[in-house]
Amino acid sequence: MTNSSLLIKNLFLAQISNNQINPVFCDLKVENGKIVEVVPKNFNDFVEGKIENTENENSYDAKGRVATIPFVNFHEHIYSRLAKGLTIKSSMENFHKILKNLWWKLDLILDEDMIRSSALMSAIESIRTGTTYLFDHHSSPNSTKGSLKIISETLEQFGLRGTICFETTDRNGVELTKLAVQENYDFIESSGENFRGMFGLHASFTLKDQSLKFVSSLLKDFDTGIHIHLCEDKVDREISEKKFKNSPLERLIKFNLLNSKSILAHGIHLKKKEYKKIAEFGSAIAFNPDSNMNNSVGLPKFKKLPSDLTVIPGTDGMHSNIAKTLKQLFLLYRHSDASMDEAFEWIQKIYFDQLKFVKNYFEDFTSLNAGERADFVIWDYVPVNNLTSENFWGHFIYAILERQPASVIQNGKFLMKDFQLQFDVDEINREIVKQGIRLKEKFENKV
Repeated sequence: MTNSSLLIKNLFLAQISNNQINPVFCDLKVENGKIVEVVPKNFNDFVEGKIENTENENSYDAKGRVATIPFVNFHEHIYSRLAKGLTIKSSMENFHKILKNLWWKLDLILDEDMIRSSALMSAIESIRTGTTYLFDHHSSPNSTKGSLKIISETLEQFGLRGTICFETTDRNGVELTKLAVQENYDFIESSGENFRGMFGLHASFTLKDQSLKFVSSLLKDFDTGIHIHLCEDKVDREISEKKFKNSPLERLIKFNLLNSKSILAHGIHLKKKEYKKIAEFGSAIAFNPDSNMNNSVGLPKFKKLPSDLTVIPGTDGMHSNIAKTLKQLFLLYRHSDASMDEAFEWIQKIYFDQLKFVKNYFEDFTSLNAGERADFVIWDYVPVNNLTSENFWGHFIYAILERQPASVIQNGKFLMKDFQLQFDVDEINREIVKQGIRLKEKFENKV
């Protein structure tokens, strides 16, 4: 089977058109990274054994499984990947202390080797969960210069795509703030086909007015958006209003930092009128429910959200599994006194919102139609009845999201085939462990 040509047989392809899923049972022809032909077939013939199940060096038999667009992680923290099994002696009783005693301690000790291994670990986890586009928000204040390039080059080796930014904050002093701004600027300026730059900001409560003003002046040079944490915890509003006499959102608006390419992560402690204001700017809210529950900061008040607010899924570095995030968002919405119909409308909104938003950075993001990029996930699920536009979401929520990807294809090439990653995982894991041991020692010996 060559990299330039591939025939995938007996596939239930979840194509997208006009905000609707149009499943088609088919053979799929791929050439040079593009879908060149979709040949419809009869699913009942497959079920009754009238269609031959064979494959050779030029073809792959999906055996009736469902394929969807790849998932996009719109709020990732790759730098957190090695933070497992650490001994934390200081208080973790509230969100601010979690930041001070874990994350703001950890990011200061990261070096280039640790950053690279974190990206390796993220790549493995992401591919295994069908997530091939990552919007990463990075922080390594004492190893700033070139860090975004390390991450992008590492991920690109595995065929992944995404945006990367560096967390700009004033909590570490003026010189490190300048380095963070410069790293964002340099990476945005050097953006390529597979990795683009956004302007990373930590959160309102750790950024002075002059820093926001300076970033705003630089943004005018680029067609990109900011990536910032917004009201993840009450502390963001409390400190911002006390120190700067404005709410976090008011400060972003004051310094002209919102646009239709901006990602505002979390957005939990916002007022209804603030959500409406965000929608007016066209910025997106990235929800990360697993992280929010883990940090005990609260959950979004779904009933406050205007229908025209762009909502996209993230993980906040907790894991790489966007399928898990989507299932959580569905269940939490249903749990908030929403009807079943409303919950299904909600998950469809997120699915199509993400498709619209990702095209701000990757216009060629696929809808799985002929002529488009051959990026898709083949799930280990054969529909228990004929898949249609009308019943797709029931299959999606209660079956597809509960299964593992069997194969992952990006740009027409297998990243994972029949549950096997197409690279030496054991060798990569050895390097990850070496850096994980180093990080643990440095973290636990740091005062």
